[in-house]
Amino acid sequence: MTTKEILNLLPYSPPFLFADELHEITENGAKGSYTYKPDEYFYQGHFKDFPVTPGVILTETMAQIGVVCLGVYLLKDKITASAMPEIAFTSVEMDFLAPVFPGEKVTVTSQKQYFRFNKLKCEVEMRNSVDKIVCSGTISGVIKYNK
Repeated sequence: MTTKEILNLLPYSPPFLFADELHEITENGAKGSYTYKPDEYFYQGHFKDFPVTPGVILTETMAQIGVVCLGVYLLKDKITASAMPEIAFTSVEMDFLAPVFPGEKVTVTSQKQYFRFNKLKCEVEMRNSVDKIVCSGTISGVIKYNK
């Protein structure tokens, strides 16, 4: 399965798709990027006259690239047109270290901690275009497929 095919299998669409590219993926982790467009809906009213990407959106970006893409990859042999993955977010612990502004490109890297009983837990980090860590932590989710 190619990285483009994995991105096409994500259960999201604009304006709630936060994965532009998937650079690499293995059984142990994923790396991808997203550029926050200056006109994203969530900038309206989030810090009047000083738009900053909300932490919940940063977390969602990390989950989509670092956990969901990896889950799709891990279940690639079970996915068919009639058996698509189901995804449920279960827990997150995140540290936010720097702001992300409109127009910034970020890169997300995940490292699988474990995948068992359809629960995937990953260490994730997000870096900005000058390679500074923006946020990092752990994200878990349950990923299964319809039979």
